[in-house]
Amino acid sequence: MMTAKQEVTSLLGRLSDDSSLEDVQYHLYVIEKIRRGLDRAETEGVSTHMQAEERLGKWLINS
Repeated sequence: MMTAKQEVTSLLGRLSDDSSLEDVQYHLYVIEKIRRGLDRAETEGVSTHMQAEERLGKWLINS
């Protein structure tokens, strides 16, 4: 896994020269959310489609 500094350096290399600070912040936010999701999936496991439907059943509209 890359360090935070390496991640930022890599991101800056991929962004266009006219990117704003807001663009950089947004991309860093997305990268961090993905990293947290992957870490959570690794430690807590993932749900099957059926398990997700059961957990979210009260919000799903039955057709």
